Amino acid sequence: MRRFSAFAIAREAARHHSGWERHWRSPTPKKHYDAIIIGAGGHGLATAYHLGKDHGITNVAVLEKGWLGGGNTGRNTTIIRSNYLQDPSAAIYEKARSLYETLSQDLNYNVMYSPRGVIMLAQTEHEVRGYLRTAHANALQGVQTEFISPQRVKELVPIINLEGPRYPVLGGLWQARAGTARHDAVAWGYARACSDMGMDIIQKCEVTGIKRDGDKVTGVETTLGDICCNKLGIVVAGHSGVMAEKAGFRLPIESVALQALVSEPIKPCMDVVVMANTVHGYMSQSDKGEMVIGGGADGYNNYTQRGSFHHIEETVRALVETFPMISRLKMLRQWGGIVDMTGDRSPIISKTPVEGVFVNCGWGTGGFKAIPGSGYAMAELMAKGGSPLADEFSMWRFREGKFIDESVAAGVAH
Repeated sequence: MRRFSAFAIAREAARHHSGWERHWRSPTPKKHYDAIIIGAGGHGLATAYHLGKDHGITNVAVLEKGWLGGGNTGRNTTIIRSNYLQDPSAAIYEKARSLYETLSQDLNYNVMYSPRGVIMLAQTEHEVRGYLRTAHANALQGVQTEFISPQRVKELVPIINLEGPRYPVLGGLWQARAGTARHDAVAWGYARACSDMGMDIIQKCEVTGIKRDGDKVTGVETTLGDICCNKLGIVVAGHSGVMAEKAGFRLPIESVALQALVSEPIKPCMDVVVMANTVHGYMSQSDKGEMVIGGGADGYNNYTQRGSFHHIEETVRALVETFPMISRLKMLRQWGGIVDMTGDRSPIISKTPVEGVFVNCGWGTGGFKAIPGSGYAMAELMAKGGSPLADEFSMWRFREGKFIDESVAAGVAH
């Protein structure tokens, strides 16, 4: 793989950009792999990357039924933060945030990580108490956050209205080293690095069945033929329940649509990320000038990639009160993603009842921010059979009552 550098850009400019290589190969599937990852989104590609980088396992195939990064990785609002309440959550999200800081250098690919800071607004007395609790927990966890006053919020976000009649701003939980990254670039960077290690990324290859010999996995059935493997990682977000059923077990998750939208581009007006969790609305400004707005999840199970119109109205109506200037903007486009929710709003990174099958799912609305840490933990679990970052997120915790309750700290109003 040719490395990107200022010299390489100058060289290719001089010869009309005729020497650039494809970022990753498009190989024909082999008959057998040491490990197969189902799902070429951020989490799946990060898992493959760390299998090779940290554990020397490079005979790996990443299978994707559509195009690389075409699922939730390319459909989120790109927020990165680690200010979660419970210790296991803070550990894996802080690992992810720290890895994001050097990801461009590690992958030799600009993922456009921007540590611009994230404010989670406290707009009720209940939220004030909750965020003060989280700030104290973060201090014990080594995660740098602080609860700030309404006046400090106004300094950071001049366009905000503090005196909304329904949703006044009473303060906020501020994480200065949180921020955003370019979602597509994260997937492309991981894919490029995996391909360079000799891994096969196979797009338009749908897994139609999982082959077993008793309680042990032996391979997968796909639209491109049967492929054998020693280990199988299921990393397919909203379709995790469907894939688990093919393997012969059930997962404690439900899938719903979560939507987002962007406005027409405008001049720079907000250089931080603001989350208003009372209404489950959050907003940042992209490098193209669009206001990126996240909305709520549908209240019923579905597999659509659009979302309900009433959530657009609900979210924008509340955000207009907090940010009056956006009332004059037009919506440019709207879309949705299929998120998989667990009962305690925490993910599952776990072995399964089938030997050799591992699952990474249940990230709900917070999957993108966890990609590097999730891949690191999932790869360690698949390679060694256990991971300090992943062990608390076993699927068996629901049977044992060991919940990791993030229904408030995850900032999800459902």
